[in-house]
Amino acid sequence: MKRAKIIVAAILAVLLIIIVVQNRQPVATKLLFATITMPRAMLLLVSTLIGFALGLIAASYIARRRRR
Repeated sequence: MKRAKIIVAAILAVLLIIIVVQNRQPVATKLLFATITMPRAMLLLVSTLIGFALGLIAASYIARRRRR
């Protein structure tokens, strides 16, 4: 089971790298009152990292509630 998780994580990482490399064009992003221009790959990477961090926070919150 542990080996399967590693394989799935590796496949997802490779797919993420392929998507990021294919999207290097600049894109304008509006954040409230500011407009930021950055490569689309950077936007995808930042969005992925924020989603991962929120997932970790949610998982730790749920685990903490189950212990009580």
